[in-house]
Amino acid sequence: MNHVIVRNVPRPDSAAVATLGRLGVSTSHEAMGKSGLVEPVLRAIYPGARIAGRAITVLSHPGDNLMIHAAIEVCEPGDILVVTTTSPSTDGMFGDLFATSLKARGVLGLVINAGVRDVADLTKMDFPVWSRAVHSQGTAKNNPGSVNVPIILPGVSVSPGDTIIADDDGVVVVPLGREGAVASAAQEREIRESEKKEQFSNGILGVDLYNLRSTLADLGVRYVDSMDDANMEF
Repeated sequence: MNHVIVRNVPRPDSAAVATLGRLGVSTSHEAMGKSGLVEPVLRAIYPGARIAGRAITVLSHPGDNLMIHAAIEVCEPGDILVVTTTSPSTDGMFGDLFATSLKARGVLGLVINAGVRDVADLTKMDFPVWSRAVHSQGTAKNNPGSVNVPIILPGVSVSPGDTIIADDDGVVVVPLGREGAVASAAQEREIRESEKKEQFSNGILGVDLYNLRSTLADLGVRYVDSMDDANMEF
């Protein structure tokens, strides 16, 4: 297998990325046709973080963080480091020293399909991480991998230059070149949801707003006044 470090990665539209970051994972995922979502095996190490930026990808040998060291050199402000391994791993491949180096280069956070440690320090540093595990198991620096090649996270592929959005709802990947259209669709969805929130706050029920009463009837769901009228067996 060839192992490479690709220095130059295309950058997504910055205005679209900012919009997607503001609107968050759930809205962006819905606006993209319910696609791009990373499976929920990757979770934030602390609540409240929300980031969006360009993906710098790392393919590593399990239990070895050599290629994370190599990747930091090609990171730029506004990037998000996205790491996976060639086979399943929960070893603690990333900690506060890595985060210190990445913050110095303006990197916004990390998404890693493996383990992370030094969680208390990362939280104090306000360096967000979405990881498969929290695990203190140490790692080596002996095995080759690649930087800025297409990789696979649980449920979705990631190419260098894709937009990564991550918050308390998880992680979503927007392919490079689609960020503008998805941002526009997400803004439209935000407007519609604001209108619905106002209706809900005024007491409108979802079964009426979404015209679901006929759906319930078509599915054989009946309204009765009491269980005595239900004539049902459980």
